[in-house]
Amino acid sequence: MKRIIVLLSILSIISCQKNQKQAENLGKITVDKNIVQDSMIKDLSKYPELKLFNSENIEGKKRTANIIQTVTFYDPEKRLIHFNDYKAKAIFNADTLELWLNNNNGYFGNGVKIQIFDNRFKINDINPKTLKNEVKFIKTKPFLQKLVLNKSRFKRSDSIYGFINYTSQIDSLVEKNFKGYFKTVIH
Repeated sequence: MKRIIVLLSILSIISCQKNQKQAENLGKITVDKNIVQDSMIKDLSKYPELKLFNSENIEGKKRTANIIQTVTFYDPEKRLIHFNDYKAKAIFNADTLELWLNNNNGYFGNGVKIQIFDNRFKINDINPKTLKNEVKFIKTKPFLQKLVLNKSRFKRSDSIYGFINYTSQIDSLVEKNFKGYFKTVIH
């Protein structure tokens, strides 16, 4: 009987630690209703949406994201690589709003998927090493996660405006910073 109680106690502690670790990776949304008036958001309307490959069907005419990803490689020399070809797309999946900020063309891509629920968010890094029409995520260690949205509650057909500043460690030699503005309509 004592063994069962000890075993249940150990399992309970492990479960609590796992739940706490998952909660630590959640960020709290910052709401700024004035972000709609930000000059960076307004500038998105001045440029056409990116066309990532020739046969792509463009959903909207105006640019949906101005995000720069900087990847830092800490090998014998410190190297920086910048990417700025991202698009924004938002869809509801049950009670969770999924915000995709990526440059996936069906064969490869990178960026993030942000799951938004209960005024909190979770960022998943997209793995660029995938097969055709496959989406996988890589395990990362977030250092900084800031998500600013124009409001906290959304429904289909709403416009969503925002800013992201996200830094994570992909492995011992690679760090990623993902920072910029976006706007899109929720599908």
